[in-house]
Amino acid sequence: MISELLTVPQAMAALQVSRWTVYNLIRSGELGSIVVGARCRRIPTTALNDYITRLCEEAA
Repeated sequence: MISELLTVPQAMAALQVSRWTVYNLIRSGELGSIVVGARCRRIPTTALNDYITRLCEEAA
């Protein structure tokens, strides 16, 4: 199964945060990502949805 992959700028727009914040989320393991080829970082939409779901559950 192939999920949609987002670029870092697309993830930034979806979360309305900075590039720095997205990379910090990736480094901390809070937001899953993959590397395609040598340097192309992509965020699966499922990882983004999981992150948002966790935030909503923590806020409740």
